[in-house]
Amino acid sequence: MSGGTQKSIRKALGALKDTTTVSLAKVNSDYKELDIAIVKATNHVERPAKEKYIRAIFAAVSATRPRADVAYCIHALARRLAKTHNWAVALKTLVVIHRALREVDPTFYEELMNYGRSRSHMLNLAHFKDDSSPNAWDYSTWIRTYALFLEERLECFRVLKYDIEMDRPRTKDLDTAELLEHLPALQQLLFRVLGCQPQGAAVHNFVVQLALSMVASESIKIYQAISDGTVNLVDKFFEMQRHDAMRALDIYRRAGQQAERLSEFYEVCKSLDIGRGERFIKIEQPPASFLQAMEEYVKEAPRFSTVRKDQVVAPKEILAIEYKKAPEEEARPPSPPPPEPVKVEPVKVEAPEAEQPDLLGLNDPVPNTKELDDKNALALAIVPVSDQPTSMAPTLANGATGWELALVTAPSSNESAVASSKLTAYMTMQSDEAIRM
Repeated sequence: MSGGTQKSIRKALGALKDTTTVSLAKVNSDYKELDIAIVKATNHVERPAKEKYIRAIFAAVSATRPRADVAYCIHALARRLAKTHNWAVALKTLVVIHRALREVDPTFYEELMNYGRSRSHMLNLAHFKDDSSPNAWDYSTWIRTYALFLEERLECFRVLKYDIEMDRPRTKDLDTAELLEHLPALQQLLFRVLGCQPQGAAVHNFVVQLALSMVASESIKIYQAISDGTVNLVDKFFEMQRHDAMRALDIYRRAGQQAERLSEFYEVCKSLDIGRGERFIKIEQPPASFLQAMEEYVKEAPRFSTVRKDQVVAPKEILAIEYKKAPEEEARPPSPPPPEPVKVEPVKVEAPEAEQPDLLGLNDPVPNTKELDDKNALALAIVPVSDQPTSMAPTLANGATGWELALVTAPSSNESAVASSKLTAYMTMQSDEAIRM
């Protein structure tokens, strides 16, 4: 089967699908006029859609319509985009969405983003392909990059809070913090623009060229906003802290790289007779010497603080309980501070050695004779008995004989022996003292 026959069959099948979908919408849909307009604006015919069907869709998503009608229209477009495997249907659906973003009020942005948050992103066509022909493969490649551009357009609107195509750029009046937030979003959007450069068979497709002309026209305002913001950023650059200066330097470098690529992109558009040439602005490269001065400043730019947070030594916290004094206690003068306690060295106590029992009383202390004389008025007169016979009974000085002396001298037991030894020592001390006198 020849290629022309296959193409004719595909066209016939596509027309049959569109007719069937329109017939079902007339019978089953509560929004049959809107469903018919969506099907005819995004049919399988490989030509741009008729304007009347596109205008019918725009009327359904305007701010004057109930939000339920707008939500249904977005849902119908998302369903059409998700179910198709035909490049013409997918591309024409994206063109309708793109034109609605450009020509309808900003409420359409909000509804489209709300739909994306509640469900999967309707513009995520990373896996889309139409492999019915080699040309269809090239078209599918360009459709995926075009969908990425539209998705980034929504993200840029979320960051900037205004549409870069419909409103005046505001980057020349922003402060440093807003510039460092808005410029990266705009540069990312310009990056998606540069990705829309067609390749292969997509270069000469009329529907692709129609969508490319809208992308190219928007790139002019995107670049102008980036240029204004870059000039504003340079004016503030040499007063920035080091962290902000590093981010600003990256933005400035990327602006120079994108300017070079944007010039190539415009040359491709001019060769395709898109924009007629006069609409494209002249791209000027930033001076390399100024970039070098910025790099030198970043090396010596002041930091927020000379001491990092993790190097700061926090003061020690002391737990305390607040004590409220009674009125009479507050009137009393403060008591003097207590004296510092005297540090006492611990005394090492040695355990006493076990002593042998003194059975004979040899270790008993010698009594003080003077104390004994004071206590005993009747001191005993000791008479030496060494010359007397042992059988003779001892006689005391006061005439006491017999049993009194026997109590002292009788060695009848161990206790008597101890007493005798003590008495002998006492007598010796008395005699020595008498001699000294």
